Amino acid sequence: MPRTFCVMVALAELVAYLDGLLQASEVSDHAPNGLQVEGQPEVRRLLTGVTACEALLREAVAWGAHAVLVHHGWFWKGEPAPVVGMRRRRLALLLHHDVSLIAYHLPLDRHPELGNNAQLARVLGLEGAAAVGEGGLLWAATLEPALSLEALARRVAAALGREPLTVVGGRHPVRRLCWCTGAAQGLIHAAAACGADAFLSGEISERTVHEARELGVHYLAAGHHATERYGVRALGEHLAARFALDHRNVELDNPA
Repeated sequence: MPRTFCVMVALAELVAYLDGLLQASEVSDHAPNGLQVEGQPEVRRLLTGVTACEALLREAVAWGAHAVLVHHGWFWKGEPAPVVGMRRRRLALLLHHDVSLIAYHLPLDRHPELGNNAQLARVLGLEGAAAVGEGGLLWAATLEPALSLEALARRVAAALGREPLTVVGGRHPVRRLCWCTGAAQGLIHAAAACGADAFLSGEISERTVHEARELGVHYLAAGHHATERYGVRALGEHLAARFALDHRNVELDNPA
C-alpha cells in the first residue's frame, strides 16, 4: 500500500544509516563514499539515479529534491582538481539549490541484498545467487537446467532491454554463471578460478576477448549502466520505506 504521508529526516541521520548499512568504512574505493556535497540539513524528497550527471541533477532540482543518491558520484582518484567547466556547472546546481549529493560505489556493488550484484541476480531470475570472492564483488549461481550461451544472451537481453555483446569461450553450455556489474571485466580470471562456464559484466576491453577464449569462459558484456541501474533504485526504495521519504528514481538512457 502506498504511503499517504512523508516526513523529514536529518541528513546526518540518513547518511549515518547508509554508512552503516553499506559498511562503507570497510571498503577501499576509488572515490569517497557517503556525503559528497552537503545541502540542507533535512531530507524529505530523495531522488536516486546511477550517475551524478548534470541531467540527473536538473531532474532533482525540478522535482524539488532535498538530496540525490547515486552509485557514481564525484571526486574520483586521478581526476583534475580544478572546479571548472562541466564540474563547476554540476556543483553550482547543487549549491545554488541547497541539494545534497550522496554516493556509494563499491559498497553498493557488494551489499548482499540491495547491491548491484544482488539486484542483477533478482532481475535475471538467478536462484541461489551469492558472493564467492573478491571482497563480495564476484557473484555466482548455478543454472538449472544449463543454457547455451545463445539462450543465456537472450535471457539477459529480455531482462535488461539490450543485447549483450558475447564472446564464445568454448563449446560448453553454461551451468555455473559468475558476474560482477559495471567495469569488472578484469574479474574474468577470478571467475575462471571459481569454475565459471560464463562470466557476465558491464564492459569489455580488447584483452577480454583473448582472455575469454584462452580461459575457456564465455563472456557477456551487458552494459555498465544496464547492469548497475537496479542497486541504487532498490536502496532508495528501502530508505523510503524506512524513513517515510518521498522517493523518485530517474532512469537516464545510457548505451555504455
